[in-house]
Amino acid sequence: MTREGAVEENQTTGKSENISGKEKEADFSGRLHFTEEDRAMPELERYIRKAEQAADKAEAARERIPKKKKLTRERLYDEAKGKGKTKLRFEEVEKPMSEVAKTNPVSRPASLAGRMVAGKAHGKIHEVEKENSGVEAGHSIERTGERALSKSSGMAKTALRNHRLKPYREAAKAERALHKANVNFQYHKALSENPNLSSNPLSRFLQKQKIKHNYAKDVKSAGKAAGKTEQAAGTATKKTAQAGEKGARFIARHWKGALLVLAIGLLILALAGGISSCTNMVIGGLGAVTATSYPSEEQDMKEVEAAYTAMEQDLQHELDNYESLNLGYDEYRFDLDGIHHAPHELAAYLSAYFGGAYTPASAQGQLQTVFELQYELTETETEETRYRTETRTDTWTDEDGNTHTDTYEVEVPYTYYIMTVTLKNHGLFHVAEETLTAEQLELYRAYRDTSGNMPLLFGGGSFDTSPSTDLSGVEFVNGTRPGNQEIIDLAKAQVGNVGGQPYWSWYGFDSRVEWCACFVSWCINQAGYSEPRFAACASQGVPWFKEHGQWAAGNYTDIAPGDVIFFDWDGGGSDHVGLVIGTDGTNVYTVEGNSGDACKIKSYPLTSQYIHGYGLMNW
Repeated sequence: MTREGAVEENQTTGKSENISGKEKEADFSGRLHFTEEDRAMPELERYIRKAEQAADKAEAARERIPKKKKLTRERLYDEAKGKGKTKLRFEEVEKPMSEVAKTNPVSRPASLAGRMVAGKAHGKIHEVEKENSGVEAGHSIERTGERALSKSSGMAKTALRNHRLKPYREAAKAERALHKANVNFQYHKALSENPNLSSNPLSRFLQKQKIKHNYAKDVKSAGKAAGKTEQAAGTATKKTAQAGEKGARFIARHWKGALLVLAIGLLILALAGGISSCTNMVIGGLGAVTATSYPSEEQDMKEVEAAYTAMEQDLQHELDNYESLNLGYDEYRFDLDGIHHAPHELAAYLSAYFGGAYTPASAQGQLQTVFELQYELTETETEETRYRTETRTDTWTDEDGNTHTDTYEVEVPYTYYIMTVTLKNHGLFHVAEETLTAEQLELYRAYRDTSGNMPLLFGGGSFDTSPSTDLSGVEFVNGTRPGNQEIIDLAKAQVGNVGGQPYWSWYGFDSRVEWCACFVSWCINQAGYSEPRFAACASQGVPWFKEHGQWAAGNYTDIAPGDVIFFDWDGGGSDHVGLVIGTDGTNVYTVEGNSGDACKIKSYPLTSQYIHGYGLMNW
């Protein structure tokens, strides 16, 4: 007997046949099968490729889910003997998440028993500690150590559980990405088969929602249930808890002897009280830092940030070229919020959402979800009846046969088409409130407020707390490129600002971010230029200059006032940015925002290893 029903196998020929009449269950893996007609349509090529890539990633993710051997029975027919027989075989199946995540069923009651015994002992100590200050001090130290040990143990267990569940999280994200890719293909296929749908934004929206609903229904019908808990664990829990209660009653009856043993131990602890207090403070501090530090690899976080920035750049490109991409309207009206996000807010959100480390592959699906929640694009088409003046000519002949021409003007009605495009940036905090649980939201705030204890991960500042450099006596050397002294005078007037207001709020952020890039963008804008405009160094600023052919390496010497200078403190990419004041041939002088959270004038050797490169401004 198999999942498809009873199977008859001819052991002479090796052929098998389903003899139960049961239909084979549908294998809904999520992979779409494309016809030759589909593949021949150029407009579908992109969506077919993405759907196939998503299916490959989903299958690879499912392969990484832990497996286990399951014993199954198969009913076979032995033609030589003329009778059936049962064959046992092991089948490899996916291990349910509940089996991977659960802890040892015996360890929980054992831990419970230990806590009961310790609780009774601490209760008796508390009864007499007020009479003996030494016992009281030692008891306090002991309890502090126990709490620190318990917290450390809990953090370790949580980390282990997150590690074990990582394949399931990655598989779930890959499935969601596959779901979206398949829906996108089906939606664009529907558009190609029904061109009239593309003329109306509402029709497009309703059609896509219908496709999503039908696809989700198919996925749900293909799902399977799993798992029951084991009865043996419950029995062990009950017996061990009873043993713990017996131990607690023993302590209650013989508490004087227990106190004598504990007093000896507490005397030793009291002698090392000072060391213990310091140790507890260090453990507590390290625990706090660990709990609020980003769990992902730096390179993974930077790649995810770059991917999200690329999505924003695609949206900006679409809006910048909206009129040429959407022809047929007499007028275009735009009401657009700025396209931007704080890199640390995105990292904090993803760290809290995944409950641990994430990678570009695992975060791909959620990035799309976050993007669609952060940015709301609305297209509204309206029609107005307007009038234009037209000159017309009539020719007529009088009764004498003479031809006459009359010219006159008339008001002619016509339809005037208007497209209004609205973009709302709800911000990542709105996304967090909409999608995270209360526990995840608390973790998100902790990551965000501490920048994951990696404030310079995405660039944005310098820890330099020294005062500004004095420019008295500096003789600047002019290069061959023209500069812009106006923007330098504007930037130097900001020296002394602390906290970065109004630069980060001008950019569109609701609260303080690492603001050195916002400062540079603000200065450029105040000087009358709309770009470059960037809030992050590595993922936005440097790519902009490289894409526009205005990038120079760190050893470039023909710099000019107003050029943008990027710094790399740790060799991991651009961390900080400022504006070039000029050079004296040996040093480069800059004006920077967020240098120790303030605007300052600084100087560096032209050969400094920390100069990542220059963005050359074409004034």
